[in-house]
Amino acid sequence: MLGRVEPIDDIAELMAGIGRKARAAAQPLSIASPEQKMIALIAMADAVDRRAAEILEANRQDMADGEKAGMAASLLDRLKLDTGRIAAISESIRTIAALKDPVGDIIAEWDRPNGLHIERVRTPLGVIGVIYESRPNVTADAGALCLKSGNAVILRGGSDSAHSSRAIHAALAEGLEAADLPADAIQLIPVTDRAAVGEMLKGLDGNLDVIIPRGGKSLVARVQAEARVPVFAHLEGLCHVYVDASADLDMARRIIVNAKMRRTGVCGSAETLLLDRLIAPARLLPLLEDLHAAGCEIRGDASVVQLFVAAKPATEEDWSTEYLDAIISVKLVDGIGDAIAHINRYSSHHTEAVIAEDVHVVERFFNEIDSAILLHNASTQFADGGEFGMGAEIGIATGKMHARGPVGVEQLTSFKYRVRGNGQTRP
Repeated sequence: MLGRVEPIDDIAELMAGIGRKARAAAQPLSIASPEQKMIALIAMADAVDRRAAEILEANRQDMADGEKAGMAASLLDRLKLDTGRIAAISESIRTIAALKDPVGDIIAEWDRPNGLHIERVRTPLGVIGVIYESRPNVTADAGALCLKSGNAVILRGGSDSAHSSRAIHAALAEGLEAADLPADAIQLIPVTDRAAVGEMLKGLDGNLDVIIPRGGKSLVARVQAEARVPVFAHLEGLCHVYVDASADLDMARRIIVNAKMRRTGVCGSAETLLLDRLIAPARLLPLLEDLHAAGCEIRGDASVVQLFVAAKPATEEDWSTEYLDAIISVKLVDGIGDAIAHINRYSSHHTEAVIAEDVHVVERFFNEIDSAILLHNASTQFADGGEFGMGAEIGIATGKMHARGPVGVEQLTSFKYRVRGNGQTRP
């Protein structure tokens, strides 16, 4: 159970204390050896496996509360854990453990004519605040990634996943203890009061170095508007798939259904399908029929509605909507130029895919669209740090400063310069 909820008057004091403890833990964590961090992470994964029954029971309570509160099906899917998903959590931690330790890595080095040797070296960011909703696996992913990159982390999960996150955090605490690392290196805020988020946005008296929000549009908007510390923004995933006239349409059929329907509630789910008008109607129909047969509602422009009788007319709002549901907006476009113009107008700069065999079309797509992730002949559902070989991710950053795309261990570091001389003075 969550235990006693602190009175509102105590939130500021509670959060200030959490910030101080995180800052104190950050220093020894920043110099922890790769071997020590490896021991902790493996112990965490083992603890998740060992505590699977407890985690499932906690999740059942969260699911029951969510269903009672009328939570949307897409959010319930994000919240749900089963034996397979718990196994995936522990496997993700093991994958992170096996990654190359980024701390101390020499990014670049060079010599100056005066004999100075300069190195640019990766360093931890310090203390990271992660604010997230629904997904209890983020508790494990964020904790493990921050530990691997030498950062202390303060986790603020959503009230809807509070029991699940608490159970997973207990496993992470076991790992820290096994490696003799500070218990305060990974802290989970013990209250669900929204005032705790407000205190994080203020920076916890200078003890918070960066905030990463992972959740709905309203959460991210609040964080960006109110935060007094840097933010790695994870905005909505308004993802597009463009099918060119040169595409292998059998391949396109497989990719489109997967991109939309594999998991409709994830940020990498395709929300808009753009089809080249030059594709013959008889060849376009199977693309739409496959989606419809998979249970997807199609909202199309006038040309699509005329072509496919089951389609509903799309409104202007549909082109800028992240459905997170079995709904997709579909439009016929006049080739790659029209597709690029549509994507650049409506995209949230998260993930876009092109299905084409014409190399010139692909190069235009890659060069002229400014989104964090661009895919050729592959599903948008690959927009995931685990699929990128990062073990996991804290989120997909859609901004352009510091981190962009999947935020993994390298993106959770900064750098410093080490300059080595032998007596040089500047004239």
